[in-house]
Amino acid sequence: MAQTTERPAGHAPDRPPVRPPARTPRVHRAWSVAAVTFVTIIGAAAFASLPGLLIEPLHGEFDWSRGTIGFAVSVNLALYGLTAPFAAALMDRFGIRRVVAMALTVIAAGSLLTVWMTAAWQLVLYWGVLVGLGSGSMALAFAATVTNRWFVGRRGLVTGILTAAGASGQLVFLPLLSWLVEHHGWRPAAVTVSLAALAVVPFVWLLLRDHPADVGLAPYGGEYAEKPAPVTGAARRAVTVLLKAARTGPFWLLAGTFAICGASTNGLVKTHFVPAAHDHGMPVTAAAGLLAVIGVFDVVGTIASGWFTDRFAARRLLAVYYALRGISLLFLPMLLAPAVHPPMLFFIVFYGLDWVATVPPTIALCREHYGEDSAIVFGWVLASHQVGAAAVAFAGGVARDLFGSYDVVWYASGALCAAAALMALVIRRPRTEAPSPAGA
Repeated sequence: MAQTTERPAGHAPDRPPVRPPARTPRVHRAWSVAAVTFVTIIGAAAFASLPGLLIEPLHGEFDWSRGTIGFAVSVNLALYGLTAPFAAALMDRFGIRRVVAMALTVIAAGSLLTVWMTAAWQLVLYWGVLVGLGSGSMALAFAATVTNRWFVGRRGLVTGILTAAGASGQLVFLPLLSWLVEHHGWRPAAVTVSLAALAVVPFVWLLLRDHPADVGLAPYGGEYAEKPAPVTGAARRAVTVLLKAARTGPFWLLAGTFAICGASTNGLVKTHFVPAAHDHGMPVTAAAGLLAVIGVFDVVGTIASGWFTDRFAARRLLAVYYALRGISLLFLPMLLAPAVHPPMLFFIVFYGLDWVATVPPTIALCREHYGEDSAIVFGWVLASHQVGAAAVAFAGGVARDLFGSYDVVWYASGALCAAAALMALVIRRPRTEAPSPAGA
């Protein structure tokens, strides 16, 4: 239903009103902003999909060790996570449109420059630093900022849709990129990522707006509000909240479990599953297709986990998720084969359901313990997720170089997930709050 463009009755005329559009639009502008955001996040999924497909081609062409290539991926993942807590501050200071357009341009430049690289340090600089900083600037904070500014009604629905966009992008790009790598080499795939980033920039610049007040609208389902002045102290607050949270036990338990989450997903499976499957004779396109299926069930698992989080103790859900993930990783080395068999399909479906199921209960625990600072605390917990992913992206490549297979990496990650399950059970509810009916 369209929203009014006028200020609510009784609003004090303390300043000249923003001129409303000539007529009330049938479809609220917030939905077009959400659509642009969705397309942008889908495009961003291409940047995250490519590294796992490049390990073998770069190793074959340049004779770089898998550890060296994994280090470039680890720099990318680490900067993605460490940039995220400050991304919201950048958007508050310079505006969503400028930050996202610049981030996409940096990503496009980094990906395109890899076509002419001749040394491993260039891979670290182009793909690790440039693409890492660019993608981190439009990560979780992008979707959250757009949702908070443009939506009051349907906020939960929009958040879920934008969260699912990453999985949808993985589904769209992985088969295409793997086909390009296998039939035309890795350079056309890198150029495709660069063009995908640049193609989104005009849509961001022309259709995205920083705030509903920019076009004389109230947020969807809410009342008109003036656009706030640029915030200059948000980055300082992010650091202050980190220092305060770091003095509490739950922060380190949440950061530790989420680091293991990143290690066992983005760092391990997303980066090393395709080359590991290829080691066993599976075609790259088939392995990439399996990762795309993980992206489909990722959406289902995230929605279901949110439903469970409303009804059960979050720490117990985390313990179950990590325990089941660890068990599945212990079985994976026995499932890898030249062809895709039903047991492997079962693993893919199961792992997809569990991929980001840890996010809703982790957010809930941040909210329980840190209240109004919970969003910033979760940003730092997310940074630990990416640092864990970065460590395993590098360690996985080194292990493959040393042992000739990834088996030890799967087993070690399974053990880490078991440790995460125990860490989750140690987290207690704040003493000032009564336990929920579901129990602590």
